[in-house]
Amino acid sequence: MRRTFTVVDIVEIMTHWYAGRSQHEIATSLGVDRKTVRRYTKAATEAGLSPGGPPGGPPVSDDEWRAKVRAWFPHLYDTRLVRPTWPDIARHHEAVAALVGVVPVSVIHQRLVDEVGLEASVASLRRYVRAHFAAEVRAGEVLVWRPEVEPGEEAQVDYGYMGTWRDPSTGTNRRVWAFSMVLSYSRHLFVYPTLRMDAASWVSAHVAALEFFSGAARRVVIDNLRNGVIKPDIYDPKFNRAYAELAAFYGLLVDPARAFHPKDKPRIESVQRYIRSSFFAGRDWPSMPAMVADAARWSSEVAGRRTPRALEGRTPLEVFGAEEAGVLRPLPVTPFELAIWSRPKVGPDAHLKVASTLYSVPYRLIGRRLDARATPEKVELYDNGELVKTHAVKAKGRKTDWADLPTERMGFYMRTPVWCRAQAVIIGPATDALIEQLLALNVLYRLRQAQGVLRLRDRYGDARLEAACRRALEAGDPSYKTVKGILSAGTENDAAQQVLPGVEAPAWLRGPEAFGTGEAR
Repeated sequence: MRRTFTVVDIVEIMTHWYAGRSQHEIATSLGVDRKTVRRYTKAATEAGLSPGGPPGGPPVSDDEWRAKVRAWFPHLYDTRLVRPTWPDIARHHEAVAALVGVVPVSVIHQRLVDEVGLEASVASLRRYVRAHFAAEVRAGEVLVWRPEVEPGEEAQVDYGYMGTWRDPSTGTNRRVWAFSMVLSYSRHLFVYPTLRMDAASWVSAHVAALEFFSGAARRVVIDNLRNGVIKPDIYDPKFNRAYAELAAFYGLLVDPARAFHPKDKPRIESVQRYIRSSFFAGRDWPSMPAMVADAARWSSEVAGRRTPRALEGRTPLEVFGAEEAGVLRPLPVTPFELAIWSRPKVGPDAHLKVASTLYSVPYRLIGRRLDARATPEKVELYDNGELVKTHAVKAKGRKTDWADLPTERMGFYMRTPVWCRAQAVIIGPATDALIEQLLALNVLYRLRQAQGVLRLRDRYGDARLEAACRRALEAGDPSYKTVKGILSAGTENDAAQQVLPGVEAPAWLRGPEAFGTGEAR
């Protein structure tokens, strides 16, 4: 690495040289190159000085040497001099002045390169800005040392793009991201590869990380990813419902970092390149579960045995086991139930869509938006925080509770053939026999007739309906019109008319055969 010399360094060289030491001795003693010693002492020689000084002459003090060195090498204390690229930058001084303090110096450099063809490097531009605009940029460049966190106090999480992986099962290239969590005190790291960045993957990765550490830190610093933070705000952020449930379940304080401020979570940001190069790059896996399992192994056996500079020679596993594992918040005994929240709208058919399935709700909620909480076992629907409906999960299609729909509009669908037969048995044997005959002919075509017959009980009662069904069966015409006609005429209890000779049906009710023979009775 090239060494940068200051006035103090050169004063030290001059002091040794003026004391009569050789260039070889100076270079060995101060750890510099002999050519460097020769270059700086040449200026003293040209000024009339010689090693050892004149006999009996007064010694040269450090202050005198500093004054001489500053005169011989002015660029060591005045950065505005002898910079070969600065004349090129100075031509755009006004443009630089307008942007300093507004955008980063790297952005200023990029704009000057793109717009005016600046050839100076970004490092030269930084030195130019420091020399000419020190008051404007000095405050923003101050680095505030963050106090060390206590064991078990903080974890930092992030998503990082790893690259593409060829999935052997499909033969296609898949984009892979890695969820990562690091404990800020011990630097113990956990990595969880995923093919998706949805809310379910985000929450599942957190659960896997906490199980990996067998405990939870008290505070989690996250990025403003939408799966965690719906509405970023430094004072009052709005969290995703599923992520908020996870935080409450494990007792975590979620602390979102400021947008575009990666230094708010430096410990996780600093290991993203390490994860990509050490774990993912140049490797292959037969399946995604194999990659996930290998990531957990790598987190312990490789990342856990690295030696970060902050740990002073110790590994994260050593620090974690000795000082942090025992102070993490213990995990609940029952596992966390992952729930996905959504806000669907109730359609005109009193159904709303959750995932790929339509679920019914009370029809009074048509047109409203409800909060839907879906777990692997059930779907819960809330209206302004009040639970209004619960369904068992169905993979796809439609799931309807007929009680949610108005009877007068859904009677045909609610009163199935099974329901009709069950109600007929309750009324009596004649009604049961008549309904059975109707449904035996054509269950779909005759279903409405069966429903109509049973609905007559609401007006005439079970006893009269049973008698009317008996007379219809005796007449050989078990139909809705016949039963309704008997009840309307009030003849359900009259004696059955005797069949006339040669006629199979009674005189008052001819059967279908009478129309075929042409006989008139």
